[in-house]
Order: sequence, then C-alpha cells, then structure tokens
Amino acid sequence: MRVDRFGGPEVLIETEVPEPVAGPGQVVVEVAVAAIDFVQTQLRRGISPGPPLPEPPYVPGATVAGTVAATGAGVDGAWLGRRVVTHTATGYGGNAERALSTVDSLVVVPDTLGLPEAAALFDDGGTALALAGNAAIGVGEWVLVEAAAGGLGSLLVQLAVHAGARVVGAARGARKLALVRDLGAEAAVDYSEPDWTDQVRVVTSGGPDVVFDGVGGDIGRAAFAITRPRGRFSIHGASSGSVTVTDPESEVDVIPLSQLFPLAATAKPRAERALAEAAAGRLRPVIGQTFPLAKAAEAHSAMENRVVTGKTLLKTQEAAA
Repeated sequence: MRVDRFGGPEVLIETEVPEPVAGPGQVVVEVAVAAIDFVQTQLRRGISPGPPLPEPPYVPGATVAGTVAATGAGVDGAWLGRRVVTHTATGYGGNAERALSTVDSLVVVPDTLGLPEAAALFDDGGTALALAGNAAIGVGEWVLVEAAAGGLGSLLVQLAVHAGARVVGAARGARKLALVRDLGAEAAVDYSEPDWTDQVRVVTSGGPDVVFDGVGGDIGRAAFAITRPRGRFSIHGASSGSVTVTDPESEVDVIPLSQLFPLAATAKPRAERALAEAAAGRLRPVIGQTFPLAKAAEAHSAMENRVVTGKTLLKTQEAAA
C-alpha cells in the first residue's frame, strides 16, 4: 500500500513493487501482520507531531510480524522460517507482503504468543514500560490515563493497576469506557462531556497524582489543570494535533515529550520484556480490529474517526486466508 501524495485515507493505493532483496546484515520478512499507529495517519496527511515527514511516494508502516523468508550476507541461516516481530530497515515499507529488516532488530516471538499480539505489543508494550518507569507510579496513587482504550493507553492502564495504583481512564463513548473498566480501572470518564475533569476530581478526591497525556490540545491542558501539586504529568503524544502547553510556574513535575527520544536505543530489550510479560499472561494487548492489507485506507479512516479500540492491525491476504 503506497502513498503517492499527502492527503486523506484515499491516497493509500494498492500497487505492486519489486521484491525486496536482503543486503548484508538484512533479512526479508514474509509479513503476516503490520501494525498501525495514529502517527502514521498524521504523516500520511503531511503533518508531523515529531518524526520527519516521509517524501512521497512511500510505503507506510514500520512494525511487522511474520517469518523470515530470506537472509542476506553475514546473516545466520538459522533465522530462516523463524517467527519474528521487528521494525523495517528504513522505518517505512511495512504495509506490504514482504519487508526488509536488519537482523539486529529481530525479536523472536515466543511460541505461546500469536503474531498479531506480538505486532500489537512491539512498539506500544516497550513504550508503556518506559513511560510507567519514568513516572515512578506509587502504590495507592491515583493515575489518569488519557486515550485509555487505545493501544498504548490500554497497556498503561494495566501497568498502573499492576503497580498498585488506582486508575481513572479517560476515553470517548460507552464501548471504550467499558473496555477501560474491564482492564482494571476503578473509574472511566468520557472526555467528550464538558464536566469530565470535575468527574475526575470527585473520583480522585482532588485530582490525579500521575497523568499520562497522549492526546494534548484542550484535553491535555484540562488534565494538566487538575493534576495535584507535586504530581507528575507525563507527555507521550499529541493525537489532537498539538502537544499540551504546560505552565512552567506550576508545582506539577512535567515529564516532556522528549522522554521518547532516547527510547530507540533500548527498544529491543523493552520489546522482548513486553512480549515475555504477555506470553506469561501478565500483560494483555488489546487488538480492537484488523483489516486486510488492501483495505489500509479503511483502517486509517476508522482511526481518524476515533471509532477504534486498542491496536489496529493490517493482515496480508496470506495471513488472513
């Protein structure tokens, strides 16, 4: 699926390109599942919340799960046929039947874990572990998670609960709120309601100790305003289109978006830990919906219309069959 120009979901066009060939230190992955995140929809429109914009034409998608189909020079042939999850070699090219990756970035998928679950966890699982660690969640603290029914938010809810915190999940719509409660949150609030922050204040008896802000914009600013003094406000995204503007004079400890920048250097061990936690049954990736690869435009549209829960995945025709 290729983007030939920036624009709406309709610019995703099914096309054929030459087979990828593994170079030195590379492998070709027979893709079973490709993961989508909201940033991909922003980049497709020519808007970047942080990453550099790709130059059309390009094939979107960085995260794929499947089996190793071919190896390049210097790569152990024992990798052939192994189930793996990985990033593509260039950070793009994953929305395809085959994709290139470097052998150093391959993570073996545990036998007890499915490829869809591995794809759902590879980025969000490792990121959630890092965010939870940076926020130093304490036992008994109140934690507010924005976009709590999303791929990353749903994992943050679980990690906060496992840390002994009391969780309020913010999302939109009854279906998402029900999911948030099912994940262990004590309360769920709909931030499309004008008094949602008042509801959070009541539930938490004054305001949350920790906020995980992946939305930004008006919602992020409203959440920052109710964070307790000496609380932590952790920023990890801007799905609204703008990063939360915080008051530098406040007593709240802001953990900025830049906390994400060094994570790439430790992405692989954190991904391995997330997969191990899921394989052991201690972390549950929420896969809300899957689409055939050829319907990537429909997947992007669903994400932009905020009708998805959990992680959104694309499956190749071979994987779906």
